[in-house]
Amino acid sequence: MMKNMADLDRIVHEIRNYEGVKRKNPIKHLINQFKSYSNYGSTVIDFGDDAAVLKGDCNYLLFAADGIWANLLNDLFWAGYCSVLVNVNDIYAMGGTPIAMVNIMSLKKSDNCKDLLEGIKTGCDKFKVPMVGGHLHPDTESTTVSVSIMGNATKILSSFEAKKDEDVILAMDMDGRRYNKFLNWDTTLKKSSEECLSKLKVMNEIAEKELSFAAKDISNPGILGTIGMLLETSRKGAVIYVDEIQRPENLDFIDWLKIYPGYGFTLTSAPENTDQILNLFKKQKVEARVIGKVTDDNVMSLISDNQKKTLFDFKTDIITGIK
Repeated sequence: MMKNMADLDRIVHEIRNYEGVKRKNPIKHLINQFKSYSNYGSTVIDFGDDAAVLKGDCNYLLFAADGIWANLLNDLFWAGYCSVLVNVNDIYAMGGTPIAMVNIMSLKKSDNCKDLLEGIKTGCDKFKVPMVGGHLHPDTESTTVSVSIMGNATKILSSFEAKKDEDVILAMDMDGRRYNKFLNWDTTLKKSSEECLSKLKVMNEIAEKELSFAAKDISNPGILGTIGMLLETSRKGAVIYVDEIQRPENLDFIDWLKIYPGYGFTLTSAPENTDQILNLFKKQKVEARVIGKVTDDNVMSLISDNQKKTLFDFKTDIITGIK
């Protein structure tokens, strides 16, 4: 339980000013530039979700891309591994299954390639997704890596579909460790490929059974920032019960709220479907909890010990500006 109102004030201050949240803000300047072109293809969803969605002949095609945050490049193996991990999570967050990836790498030194490629190869093997092509910039001013992924799905989980009075569910694999000094909670590197994929496929089952229609994977904005992104695109608010958020021992709670987990998803569900969703995660040894309730007031509020504080008021606040 939080100690007092000052703790909620600290959470609000830290999350609102966290780089992982603030760096999403420039997206608002880009989305309108491309909006008029989305009708050139079979676009179902473009900006605002973990992956773009196109209507295929028999199912949906999913496209996503991620560039690796510069601070991860201090550990090139981990940067390469995460370049696969983040894209795989984006596809499963939408209820899909990855098909293949391509990458773009810039190398400051040619010997950077070994550790970076080893991380990418480890990720490909862990999640059973092939890297089928890409582009290399040798001898550049800095080392960077970006990966794009394609997937398919029969039914979609979307960031636009949260509904009033739905439960907010947070599903986290707590069997992990902080990776070095990064704000990363590693839950996959030491696990078998079979275990990792079995946990991820829960998202496919939830989508196919239509137990939920709204989901996101917990990404760079952290737990509360990611929930905020889902609410913003859905034009909704929520009451979040901070004391219900699962957390590991021996890790500062603010750091935990900012963490990028190897396995973490937030979903919303009609109350009658919630227990079934929680049980699906439980069978895979994933800790899932109801931590809040969706509202229609466009305000994301935090509650602890009968104290209440506004984190985001989407009538004036912007994370990405996508609605």
